[in-house]
Amino acid sequence: MEAFMAINSYVNGIVWGPPMLALLVGTGIYLSVILGFPQVRYFGFMFKEVLGKIGKKSGGEGTISSFGALSVALASTVGSGNIAGAATALHLGGPGALFWMWITAIFGMTTKMTEVSLAVKFREKDAAGNWRGGTMYVMEKALGQKWLAWLFAFFTTFAAFGIGNAIQANSTAQALELGFGVPSYVSGVAIAVLVALVIIGGLKRISDVTTYLVPFMAIFYVIGGIAVIIMHADLIPQAVGNAVYYAFNDPMAMPGAVAGWSIKLALTKGVARGVFSNEAGLGSAPMVHATAITDHPARQGVYGLFEVFMDTIVICSITCIGILTTGTLTARPDLTGAQLTLTAFQTVLGTPGVWIMSAGLAMFAFSTILGWYWYGETGAVYIFGLRITPVYKILWIGVCVIGAWGGGGQFLANIWDLSDTMNGLMAAPNLIALLWLSNEMRKIVKDFDEKRKKGTIK
Repeated sequence: MEAFMAINSYVNGIVWGPPMLALLVGTGIYLSVILGFPQVRYFGFMFKEVLGKIGKKSGGEGTISSFGALSVALASTVGSGNIAGAATALHLGGPGALFWMWITAIFGMTTKMTEVSLAVKFREKDAAGNWRGGTMYVMEKALGQKWLAWLFAFFTTFAAFGIGNAIQANSTAQALELGFGVPSYVSGVAIAVLVALVIIGGLKRISDVTTYLVPFMAIFYVIGGIAVIIMHADLIPQAVGNAVYYAFNDPMAMPGAVAGWSIKLALTKGVARGVFSNEAGLGSAPMVHATAITDHPARQGVYGLFEVFMDTIVICSITCIGILTTGTLTARPDLTGAQLTLTAFQTVLGTPGVWIMSAGLAMFAFSTILGWYWYGETGAVYIFGLRITPVYKILWIGVCVIGAWGGGGQFLANIWDLSDTMNGLMAAPNLIALLWLSNEMRKIVKDFDEKRKKGTIK
């Protein structure tokens, strides 16, 4: 295991090195420019489209509603990365990591819109008559690069067990143990049973569950986080100022700085954890957005904009600003991950703060297990066909138990490191495809704008 993790560390240094970070952010910047900054142009329309369509049916083909697809995607992205991952970025890189999370999210909004729109345009039906789509289908149908499509599907199939399952099950178990004293083995069995009851019903049942769970858990956590921040409202300007200032200046000059902070770590950890949280550029969310009932690829792409905005600009910011305004980051340099966030909540709200954070983390992580199941299954089905689905379900349920029972410490650190590496391996071929098809995306957006202007679509 030690030798394996050493190899993983080497690969991780490549896939999350300066070239990959430049490719991630650079792709978002390039797409934003050539598409006319859709994250700005569609900002008002984004809220009107997403919030105005809750509970309503859209026209067009697909399997689940546009909001249902968004709910599954948000269930996948709003996970332990928003609580544990964001806190870890601050712990390792200092306040400046928050600024780079924001930058990654702002340009990542366009990246997510592009990958979602292309996935809808190039989707197809599987042998059972269900819609399937995602980066692998885009690569095969639009680029004719089946080998690259197969590679992406392979990385997705196995990355899902780490980023979407073991980490989330572990975070759920830790949250329930920290907040409510539930033993990890009890959590593991409970998670496995609940997950099994949902995924056996396929995408429609996953969509039904997350459509109710995601809005509730987001509102629940946001209200708790805002309560923490309001108690130190006078420190908000300082927290935001430090995030911007120490993104470009030596964070070791900050009072109470933790040994090891640097501008480089603020940048790398901010970008890496930002991507881990909102998944912009990974090519994961398009696999469920491709199943949405919609009348235009770009319309569903707008849901991708909202997904990143809600995940990082709203929820990750609440976590990080809560940690910074309470002073927990420098007062408790020994803490990282979920424990750092939990302590910040507890400092202000006492025991109820522990309950809010623990319940929030448990719901976030559980919903991610549901959403990522569809991604892993989609990758596996692309490679092996529909016959793999029963086997994949059994393996998925088993990993829930293993992840929950694994405990913290080195086990959790290893899983995080492996997941980071697999994320990078997924992102590389996906970003290549997005750049390759940037002109195709420009045509999609132009067609959408023209049809909205003529009133043929609203």
